[in-house]
Amino acid sequence: MSGFSARTDFPRTWNPLARALAERRALGLPLLELTETNPTRVGLPAPEPALLQHPGALGYAPEPQGLLSAREAVATYLATRGARVSPEHLILSASTSESYGWLFKLLCEPGDNVLVPAPSYPLFEYLTRLEGVETRTYRLPRAHGFGLDVEEVAAARDARTRAVLVVNPGNPTGHYLREGELEALGGLCAEAGLALVSDEVFSDFAWDEEPGRVPTVAGRELPMLTFSLSGLSKVAGLPGLKLGWTHVGGPDALRDEALARLELVADTYLPVNTPVQLALPGLLAHAPHFQAALLARVKENRRLLLQARPSDALWDVVPAQGGWSTVLRIPLEPGEEATCLALLDEGVVVQPGYFYDFTRGAFLVLSLLPPPDVFAAALEPLVRVLATSG
Repeated sequence: MSGFSARTDFPRTWNPLARALAERRALGLPLLELTETNPTRVGLPAPEPALLQHPGALGYAPEPQGLLSAREAVATYLATRGARVSPEHLILSASTSESYGWLFKLLCEPGDNVLVPAPSYPLFEYLTRLEGVETRTYRLPRAHGFGLDVEEVAAARDARTRAVLVVNPGNPTGHYLREGELEALGGLCAEAGLALVSDEVFSDFAWDEEPGRVPTVAGRELPMLTFSLSGLSKVAGLPGLKLGWTHVGGPDALRDEALARLELVADTYLPVNTPVQLALPGLLAHAPHFQAALLARVKENRRLLLQARPSDALWDVVPAQGGWSTVLRIPLEPGEEATCLALLDEGVVVQPGYFYDFTRGAFLVLSLLPPPDVFAAALEPLVRVLATSG
């Protein structure tokens, strides 16, 4: 069709699972949704709405990088996570998705590419294409627990690669970046002149303590330009307040040039509203309460899942270290979509692995966010349907 850009010509055909789910909802049939990822809908603690009623909320004093008081609040929060950073090296945006758009503008000419992990959440294809940028996939080997293999990254790049994206921890795989992996990746990026973009929105949700884990690249002395992304959506469970942040690091000259250019990009959009910036210290003070409740929730639901798995089952719960999701490895027959449809007939909604670009096997992805009573109610039909697979 003429008159529209190819960048927005995404497929809109529904797959069989989406059609079946829509039909069930149209009939008003009950659903146990193990795909729920909205933290505002599952009974987790929220901050006081009065935090948004700051006396200066209706004022306007634009700062391209974000209000200094808000950036100081982010720096203070990151310090509690072990990252010592300067507010001057932070840039606020409306979301990590917007941050990605700005970084692709900063780093890439149209037709350049960035390396993205697989499996991972299916967002990068949209974000890159809308900026006229291409993606090249590097695999996260299952033999490594879906951890990063720098040889896979090196093999994926070409002459037009400008950056490597990592998701730490992986979503939905829940594998954290390790110190050895970061060191090897730093060597590759420095040699090839690549930037590192680290998506750390789930970094605060480790299920246990483990040495050698990289919680964030923010504040680290690394040989390449680095961008560490997070925001209120996951950190405080407040996706509706629309505030994300990017920490810019790396060699001083590269970092300062990147900040100067990003300030110009941010000044063009000025997307972050004043009330949420003024409320940010209080919102981040609430974050530990939300995180503690969420971690208790996901650990309990994972415990229920492991307990419900029969010892002779042909399916497994894939090991992981954090995040809000869990991955099941299931038999190749009848396969992901058929299993999802069979579960939907029982009123249980899960996602197939191909949504996240899993290959070399069959997988299901479950959210660990639903209330435990909902999660527990879904386990009996889940176990029963999976018992017929293989």
